[in-house]
Amino acid sequence: MSVKMMISVAAGGAIGAVGRYVVMSQVGHWFGHGFPYGTLVVNVVGSFILGALVEVMALIWSPSEEIRALVVVGMLGAFTTFSTFSLDVYYLGDRSGAAMAALYVALSVVLAVGGFYAGINLFRALLT
Repeated sequence: MSVKMMISVAAGGAIGAVGRYVVMSQVGHWFGHGFPYGTLVVNVVGSFILGALVEVMALIWSPSEEIRALVVVGMLGAFTTFSTFSLDVYYLGDRSGAAMAALYVALSVVLAVGGFYAGINLFRALLT
C-alpha cells in the first residue's frame, strides 16, 4: 500500500465524514431526532451514489486507483458504510444467488446488532 493511496483514502474520508455530519445535522433539524432519519438518509444516498458510480466506472469512466479509493473507500466509506454493504449484497447475489445474498444480509444485521449489544453490555458490566 502506497503513501499516495493512504493519503487518497484519508482525504476522501475527511470529505465523507464532514458530509455525513452536515447531512445528518440538516436532516435532524428538518425532521427532528425522534427517529434516525439522518442515518437513513445517508445510508440511502450513499448506496445510491455507490450504485451509480459502479455503473459509470464500468461503462464510461476508468479513474485511477487513487481516485477510486478516494471516492469509494474514503468519501463513501466515511459517509456511510451501508453503501459498501449494499455493494457486497449485490455482488454476492449476482455471483452466488439470492439465497447467499439473503444469508449475508441476515447474518450482517443479526451479528452486527448483536455485537453492538454485546459491546454495550460487556462494558456496562465492567464499568459500573
